[in-house]
Amino acid sequence: MATVYDGMPKHHKATQSEKLVIAASSLGTVFEWYDFYLYGLLATYISAQFFSGVNETTGFIFALAAFAAGFAVRPFGALVFGRIGDLVGRKNTFLVTMGIMGLSTFAVGLLPSYESIGVAAPLILLAMRLLQGLALGGEYGGAATYVAEHAPNNKRGLYTSWIQTTATFGLFAALLVVIGLRTYMGEEAFGEWGWRVPFLISIVLLAVSMWIRMQLNESPVFQQMKDEGTTSKAPLTEAFAKWGNLRWVIIALVGAVAGQAVVWYTGQFYALFFLEKMMKVDGATANVLIAIALALGTPFFVFFGWLSDKIGRKPIILSGCAIAALAYFPLFSALTTAANPALAQAQAVAPVTIVAHQEECSFMFDPVGKNKFDTSSCDIAKAYMAKTGISYSNSDAAAGSGAQVKVGNAVFAAPNPAGLSKDDKKAAITKFQDELKAGLADAGYPAKADPAQINKPAVIAILFVLVLLVTAVYGPIAAMLVELFPSRIRYTSMSLPYHIGNGWFGGFLPTTAFAMVAATGDIYYGLWYPVVVAALTVVVGLLFLPETFRRNIDQ
Repeated sequence: MATVYDGMPKHHKATQSEKLVIAASSLGTVFEWYDFYLYGLLATYISAQFFSGVNETTGFIFALAAFAAGFAVRPFGALVFGRIGDLVGRKNTFLVTMGIMGLSTFAVGLLPSYESIGVAAPLILLAMRLLQGLALGGEYGGAATYVAEHAPNNKRGLYTSWIQTTATFGLFAALLVVIGLRTYMGEEAFGEWGWRVPFLISIVLLAVSMWIRMQLNESPVFQQMKDEGTTSKAPLTEAFAKWGNLRWVIIALVGAVAGQAVVWYTGQFYALFFLEKMMKVDGATANVLIAIALALGTPFFVFFGWLSDKIGRKPIILSGCAIAALAYFPLFSALTTAANPALAQAQAVAPVTIVAHQEECSFMFDPVGKNKFDTSSCDIAKAYMAKTGISYSNSDAAAGSGAQVKVGNAVFAAPNPAGLSKDDKKAAITKFQDELKAGLADAGYPAKADPAQINKPAVIAILFVLVLLVTAVYGPIAAMLVELFPSRIRYTSMSLPYHIGNGWFGGFLPTTAFAMVAATGDIYYGLWYPVVVAALTVVVGLLFLPETFRRNIDQ
């Protein structure tokens, strides 16, 4: 592990402009995030083009599954490229990762549709997505390590915090390109062929980023190890087969990165999902509100990176996780009141309860889109409530009693489908749904958020607090990970916990949280996932995570 320095700046040779190092590394990483998020923003169009051989719902789920595959493979990219980075150098490795990311993204823009080449289209698309995930798994560790190894000891948090802004800037860039093209071309042309343009222009970004990074020298720390012949011959073995280092990998993952990841994805992605799906705010308005909060919050990545050079990484990261664990439920409750006050009022005055024998109720999550949930009265009741997105609680009843939906004092009995013909069952379900829909409307439950009633300043303020928590946990994390591990296996060691945390704990958060909401009916229940993980990180971090901000990483 790296040694401690005496608090004074180290003497390092400024062989090239530190601003160039930061700018080139950050620009390249922005470009990679742009490519990575572009797929998610265009999932609807990709579903129509490449998964048209199945029904629409299943096709969209397959498109999202291919998106998730990019997250799932990131730790493997960390292993592959982390090893190469510790063997042959930081600069050459992240040139390779950038090239793979750029070319695979460009290829998606050229890929023939399902109608043209059949099942080969989604298979090639999945292969490109896996390559993107592998490349991103190698990129982040390389950029963070490269910048950190150029930085003075007393400014490492500040320097690496610029790398931390890149994911947000990449998301911004992708959003701006997509919104701009849709506005310029019109929805019809964009849906037909224009969706390919954001992928195709990435080749220009690739060329510019590669040219800038080619101007860079190797990291001075790696160059010194190479000159002295002290580079690792077996980075994976040293990093993960020896308990002395593996212990720090586990502590970094559980005691820092896992909490950071769930806070990041809750603040930037789940908040958007919550506004659109639960609060019924229209997508364009939700995007604008999130974008404003991100614009206000982004400078704080750099602020918390700078602050971590003064007071340490650990107190900032763990404080962010602790505040998130304590504040998420009240913050999202306040978001309900601000974004859809009519819904908040209806939930308070006329809460919804499904009374049913719980053993007759299915798990309300269908990944392949084939289950109609119409074989029991409980399923019929829950399936409709799931479609409305309205929060409800569950109450047990005697077996065979049939399900009831209580909306305040009003009671609606769900039909028992047993013994009914197909047509009679359909008619009974339609009658029940119409009556329940009318009952919910009478109780004040809105079908959509009224734009005139949205308290936009309050929504932006709440979203800003969520983003502020993101910046607190994410701003110092790169510097801390770099400082935890020795130079000879740094790239490998720091990349794996980062990408397990952010690729798995964070990347699957929206899906996991949605499944929890669907299973329980409580729109806030999905928050237990980030709350528990963030709280676990606080406990483990307090007990085992060392403070690293005074370490000399040249060792």
